[in-house]
Amino acid sequence: MSAVFGRLSLNTATIKKASLAEALELCRAAGLGHIGLWRDKVAEVGLEQAVEMVKASGLSVSSLCRGGFLTAADPAGAAAALADNQAAILEAKALGTTELIMVVGGLPAFSVAPGAVDGGTATAPAAGGRDLLAARANVAARLAELVPFALEHGVRLVIEPLHPMYAADRAVVSTLGQALDLAAPHPVEAVGVVVDTFHVWWDPALEAQIARAGREGRIASYQVCDFNLPIAADALLSRGFMGDGVIDFAPIGEWVAAAGYDGVVEVEIFNQEIWNAPPADVVETVKERWASLVEPSLSLGAVPVP
Repeated sequence: MSAVFGRLSLNTATIKKASLAEALELCRAAGLGHIGLWRDKVAEVGLEQAVEMVKASGLSVSSLCRGGFLTAADPAGAAAALADNQAAILEAKALGTTELIMVVGGLPAFSVAPGAVDGGTATAPAAGGRDLLAARANVAARLAELVPFALEHGVRLVIEPLHPMYAADRAVVSTLGQALDLAAPHPVEAVGVVVDTFHVWWDPALEAQIARAGREGRIASYQVCDFNLPIAADALLSRGFMGDGVIDFAPIGEWVAAAGYDGVVEVEIFNQEIWNAPPADVVETVKERWASLVEPSLSLGAVPVP
């Protein structure tokens, strides 16, 4: 594994059409040491088989995506969310990762299906459908319910703020500051946050909030991809290779490094053209863009060790 790619992890969402076996082999052959997994890839082969495949690959799992969808306003929806997140925690533990990415869910009447990767329709009941404040309160309450289980199994609930255009259907938490406020009541080993460039690049408070996340020990993951224009007809698919869109990665990387984060960095891209491309070509482009646009800024912003 090249030192340049030592921190690079490929999220399986980037090569969506590849099977778990293909994704593991592609990462291994490319000289990567890490892979980020989505639960759909694990479900395709079953958890026990997935665990064996990961062990055989020699790769470490940087994160499991995803838990969350905590905004349901009815008892049945709340119970279903609790059960699904407990199952996700157990999957993460079995796969050897401590990080479970949490997409908290949208407004109850409009939130997509928890398992939807590239689209979906509203599945939650209409109760409390447009009550944004109540939806956010539900997220806080259900995080509190999950924390003891997460602590028991050594898995961290990693809150991912999503771009505001997804507030209705995917995440009523839109800023890193909101995510940190949700995490604050809980131990750092139980609740963290992810800095995803696609979702937070626009935030005028981003530098200050990344610094805050570092002080509070909450940065559990750094994910990178670009924000493409024009926005796709399905806005979920507007991500791109680093360098293809509007994001300046250098300052964000420097802020993350200066905040003390020295962990694995995932490339997670939802883009139909990229999904349609040969996965091996995608991996090579990811490596090229990582080496030229992402990795240098992580070195520049690193805080010297006394």
